[in-house]
Amino acid sequence: MCQIYANADAIVYESRTRSLRIHNVLTTIRLENLFWDVLTEMSAREGLSTNEFITKLHDELVERRGEAPNFASFLRVCCLRYLSVLAGRLDAARTSAPATPALHAVN
Repeated sequence: MCQIYANADAIVYESRTRSLRIHNVLTTIRLENLFWDVLTEMSAREGLSTNEFITKLHDELVERRGEAPNFASFLRVCCLRYLSVLAGRLDAARTSAPATPALHAVN
């Protein structure tokens, strides 16, 4: 089973640093490429740019917690929770799908 993960293309776990503005404050965030890809997907579902989406997440975190410590880790957890919800929906769809009718031979 480890081969599934160990054979991953190295580009997905290489880190990339991006600069963005959160309320006119220039900041840099360093994440692995796979997390950037998931954030891009999440933001597209929300109809926002990736930077707008990250700013929205930052604002919601600050509103709830009063600060945004270790924001890069928070973004990683958001991505994992998003993927977990998607996986749960796929599993639910599979288990609730109607059974395929049996094929009968006609003689």
